[in-house]
Amino acid sequence: MKTTIGPLVAADESFCHQIVDTFATVGQSDRSWTEKVAAMAGARNGSLQLDFGIGKYTNRNVMDAFAGVSRGREQWTVRASRGLHTDADSTSIGPIHYEVLEPYRAVRFRLEPNDAQPISFEWTFESKLPAVLEEREHRRSRDRYRVDEDLLRYHQIGVASGWVEVEGERSEIDNQSWLSTRDHSWGVRLQVGRPPNDLAPRPEPDDLAVMVSWSPMLLMDTEGEPYGIHHYYHSVSMPGYQSVSMQGGIEHPNGQRIEFVSLRPELRFDQKNRRLLGGHLHFGLHDGSTRTVQVEALGDTGFHLGAGLYFGLDDHWHGEWRGALHVDGEHLADCSEPETARRIHQLRDCLVSVDDPEGGGRGWGNIQTIVRGPFSELGLSAASSFI
Repeated sequence: MKTTIGPLVAADESFCHQIVDTFATVGQSDRSWTEKVAAMAGARNGSLQLDFGIGKYTNRNVMDAFAGVSRGREQWTVRASRGLHTDADSTSIGPIHYEVLEPYRAVRFRLEPNDAQPISFEWTFESKLPAVLEEREHRRSRDRYRVDEDLLRYHQIGVASGWVEVEGERSEIDNQSWLSTRDHSWGVRLQVGRPPNDLAPRPEPDDLAVMVSWSPMLLMDTEGEPYGIHHYYHSVSMPGYQSVSMQGGIEHPNGQRIEFVSLRPELRFDQKNRRLLGGHLHFGLHDGSTRTVQVEALGDTGFHLGAGLYFGLDDHWHGEWRGALHVDGEHLADCSEPETARRIHQLRDCLVSVDDPEGGGRGWGNIQTIVRGPFSELGLSAASSFI
């Protein structure tokens, strides 16, 4: 029988169809189509941090994942990749497993003992606040002939419980002393597969300056009640040009959200490896008032997401075909070294303490940052820049 229909998978038993095809197929054929989950858990004193990511690349027939631990300046990472067709309904890749226990309330992230690195863990994310859908992320290429990014994402803020083992030493994860954040996205995105070598060159001006920050935070007010602060900030500037976009707000357990309309970041970065050190975030609200939040980095480095293949690692990329099953990983002894930071890139989950004087709250958060190009006001030169 000649057919253009995808094969049946378990999800086709559900009442969730939105296109005239099976769940083996997405609504377009772009090879960059990705569905991804990313999560972190961190001890609130900054002593230990776990990271997890899983991606499904339907149009590349690949699922891949990473799981890792950051302790002090050290980082251990395990990566796994497999053919999607080998088990299209599973969210397990080798020793790495993702499981939704209760939608929007409890999710389990698990790394089994493995031969790649002497780490394993199992933590359960427990929500403290409702999941929040962010605005659509839509960006065109510089020549405007291609949509480089078109994706949706929701994030959620909570706590973690479980255990982690590093080099034979086991530690308990207590939901009274560990933060956890997660996000889930789907759509077309950048940095999927090996960069094509037959496209027109895209030179960047030497004076191009880009600052990106994304952060979910969990705070407790004076009554001991939780609330969240989230922002996503993206600034691109060069002489004669500036573009700034931002979104975010204050999130409450009842689903109420007070939206931010502006953000002026006043942050400090390490000049050697551009790691966030701390600073202030000045948020503007619809009523004309401002809300200033102070953040300070905890721990020594945070978890570098480049080891999970963000922006590539040693010429390997998200969604790359590595065979029916491939598992590898590495231990990095000192992620603060500039050479190591350039190998595993700037982007990291950085655990921070948070002080919100106007709201009367204190807490912890996860901030991802990229500061690319010259920022003289921050003491960062073009020569020291890297992605």
